[in-house]
Amino acid sequence: MQLTGAGMLRRTLGIAFAVLALGTADAGVLPDDRTDVLYHLYDGGGVEIDGPSVLVRKKVGNSVSFVGNYYVDMVSSASIDVVTTASPYTEERTQWSLGMDYLRGNTTMRIGYTNSEESDFDANTYAFSISQDLFGDLTTLTLSYALGDDLVGKADDESFERPLDRQIYGVGLTQILTRKLIASLNVETVTEEGFLNNPYRVVRYADPLKLVGYSFEPELYPNTRTSTAVGLRARYFLPYRAALEAEYRFYTDTWDVDSDTAAVSYIHPWGDWTFTGKYRWYDQTGAHFYRDLFARSEETNFRGRDKELSPLTSDTLTLQAAYEFIKDDGFEVFGFIKRAKVTASLNMLSVDYHDFSDLTAQGAIGEEPLYSLDSDVFQLYFSFFY
Repeated sequence: MQLTGAGMLRRTLGIAFAVLALGTADAGVLPDDRTDVLYHLYDGGGVEIDGPSVLVRKKVGNSVSFVGNYYVDMVSSASIDVVTTASPYTEERTQWSLGMDYLRGNTTMRIGYTNSEESDFDANTYAFSISQDLFGDLTTLTLSYALGDDLVGKADDESFERPLDRQIYGVGLTQILTRKLIASLNVETVTEEGFLNNPYRVVRYADPLKLVGYSFEPELYPNTRTSTAVGLRARYFLPYRAALEAEYRFYTDTWDVDSDTAAVSYIHPWGDWTFTGKYRWYDQTGAHFYRDLFARSEETNFRGRDKELSPLTSDTLTLQAAYEFIKDDGFEVFGFIKRAKVTASLNMLSVDYHDFSDLTAQGAIGEEPLYSLDSDVFQLYFSFFY
């Protein structure tokens, strides 16, 4: 949990792989037996994150399916936060997940556990969900709950340990509207309590006694946060096996961060290939205690200068190609592999921060140019079904 946004990026990637591991299968159907081997690389804003992930899923009988996932990432950072207030660093994080699906009639129950460890942040997440098919399998209702038990540390202070507790409540409704149109509505509420800021991060305040015109002091966040997100997604299947997908998500929390996310995707199969293109737009307001520059030391009760809590807008373009190099034609390779595919994707992310100054650039205090970030996320993974 270092001084940069790298920690957030790593946890975001880790959560994504955990979701993949624990599964999102429809009620009434167990996921296919499979093994995925993945490599990911994030490069942007002075941060590089890369590492492998391995997932194995296997059914036992007709009612139970087990899944396990192991994920490692290595980070090297010289981001804008590090360059201005600390030294570049390298670090490694490991994460593993275990889960089980139990199918009974039209009901699917899932339990899962995820553990993530790095030098100064330990996270344990326990998850449970239940899905029920209704109205002739045209409707699926899902209720979910997750409990996070985290411990925040500090690399240069072994005695520093702060708890962070998190509860996640979710409700999802998926509806087949026509033969070609399916839609889903998801609502999620997250409550957090404990040490929510970064022990390394600092804020800056005007200081006429300094040559540069400002000094730094530790940030201080509220110890509670509650957020609610509502998402709507629809997929329309085209006559030639292609599909269009649109989604929108609204987010709000008690720190006055409001955000809107909109995305549109096009999926096009061509022989043994499947191509996907996606554009995502994101916009958020800043937290009520965020300032790029405070007027004086301890100006407010709570204070932060994390650029991810500032007003910002981002655009992401995703290009993905999947090739099925072993087809399910009744023959098994090596005695157990029925089909296999390889998938490569590239996410090109651009972020404009509307109230976060680039302190590495020349400029008078309070008049520095605003910071912007461009990054690429590359993923390559092989999937084997058996």
